[in-house]
Amino acid sequence: MYKKEIEAYIEAHKQEMIEDICTLCRINSEKMPYKEGMPFGPGAFEALTEALNMAESYGFSINNYDNYVGTVDMNDKERQLDILAHLDVVPAGEGWKETQPFEPVVKDGKLYGRGTSDDKGPAVAALYAMRAVKELKIPLQKNVRLILGTDEECGSSDIAHYYAVEKEAPMTFSPDGAFPVVNTEKGGLNGHFTARFTPSDKLPKLVSLDAGIKVNVVPGKASAVVAGVEEAVLVKIAEECTKNTGIRFEIKMENGNASVTAIGEGAHASVPQEGNNALTGLLDYLVKLPLAECPQVSMMRNLLELIPHGDTCGRALGIAMGDEISGDLTLALSLLKITDDCLEGTFDSRCPICSTEENVLQVVKKNMAAKGFTLHNDSMRPPHHVDGNSEFVKTLLNVYERYTGRKGECVSMGGGTYVHDLKNGVAFGASMPETDNRMHGADEFAVVDELVVSAKIFAQVIVDLCS
Repeated sequence: MYKKEIEAYIEAHKQEMIEDICTLCRINSEKMPYKEGMPFGPGAFEALTEALNMAESYGFSINNYDNYVGTVDMNDKERQLDILAHLDVVPAGEGWKETQPFEPVVKDGKLYGRGTSDDKGPAVAALYAMRAVKELKIPLQKNVRLILGTDEECGSSDIAHYYAVEKEAPMTFSPDGAFPVVNTEKGGLNGHFTARFTPSDKLPKLVSLDAGIKVNVVPGKASAVVAGVEEAVLVKIAEECTKNTGIRFEIKMENGNASVTAIGEGAHASVPQEGNNALTGLLDYLVKLPLAECPQVSMMRNLLELIPHGDTCGRALGIAMGDEISGDLTLALSLLKITDDCLEGTFDSRCPICSTEENVLQVVKKNMAAKGFTLHNDSMRPPHHVDGNSEFVKTLLNVYERYTGRKGECVSMGGGTYVHDLKNGVAFGASMPETDNRMHGADEFAVVDELVVSAKIFAQVIVDLCS
């Protein structure tokens, strides 16, 4: 019921919806230092304020939970469905070509800009789904609430704040993944490790290395400073490494020191195989330089033995595994800092349903200790699974099939979404399965037609679940 009306409404409001997405995407809402009344900084605060004002202007009841989370309610009836989206973004990063990160633009049917697909575009699509149901005056027996968070990319403390005072709805979906329905999400281990060693003044030497921007981002660029190595040697070894790894190197000489920047390809850490890790590429390069032997160099070699360049499944760490439902374990070294007397790093591992603390955490701890590293983690994030035969999931799949003509089925993903810790939460949209939105990378985009059909699908789901 109401399919024709919903489709006509969304098509008529398509341009307005894109303009509202652009309004939010012009705001740099990456996490910034705390300010009074702004728990995640002024950017996230501005995005939340703008989104709530937008919703209120369309006649919805809004609520602000201490600038952590905002909510948009369809009516004052019993809550049946929550739609959980977020307005914060990962840092813009480098390498943008189609536009500047916070200057959204439509080209060839794609809306480019940071946040267009993750997750401001889908959030606005959900808002327009609610607008469609409201303005078409489709009668509902229960309430749907759009929940807009501001800290999804850095630990979801916003949602913890919200659920400390609110109960989960009986059903929740987050448009923070892909269609059809993601009912299985891998568990995770963000492995934080350190090592200390005796400093050395011997030349040639590594002066420093500081690489990575976030634990859930495969570094597309990584830099180090070395001293006492001739430029010709640096260039020759760089050329050899480029042939072997595909990583490019930029070398700048200054006062006998060399700044070396490795350039690979960034990716979301849930799919490290889709990028080319500049950090492990840089380590591979550094251990091939004629650096003077010292504890620092030995620990670099040890780290590369545990997480070699190109090993995105944890084989060298001894944790490669997989299962039919959730797929293979993935691993990415994403943060690393090396000085003259210490090393500190973090890797991102997405662990399938068959993973346990015994076969992952304890194995990593043991194998890292054998190489001189201390793993500081005492627990892992468990995997998440919702029954694919529930009425909730079957309704989502049915609507997806009706609006796309595609087969609806449950899938697994490595990236944890907002619903990971909710009992009956799944990821649903807002991109088609084959679309690579370059999420977390340069030139992130959302396909305009996919945002439009997502809004239609979400509206129909609201009708089918809340009538």
